[in-house]
Amino acid sequence: MDTYGVMRHFADSWMLLFLTLFFLGVVFWVFRPGASKEQRDSANIIFRHEDSPEQDATELDPKEVRE
Repeated sequence: MDTYGVMRHFADSWMLLFLTLFFLGVVFWVFRPGASKEQRDSANIIFRHEDSPEQDATELDPKEVRE
């Protein structure tokens, strides 16, 4: 068999199976129990400093600088 035939056979069988399982894994990861807290936190990042003006990086404590 030539290289093209081998690669096509691999893509038609094993790679299709791998990508299907990867897709199902990502879907499960997003909709897993307990993910709503992380998603809610990510969705509200832009509103984190809404009440007060943003401070300079020198005035923030080290924990906030990393976030």
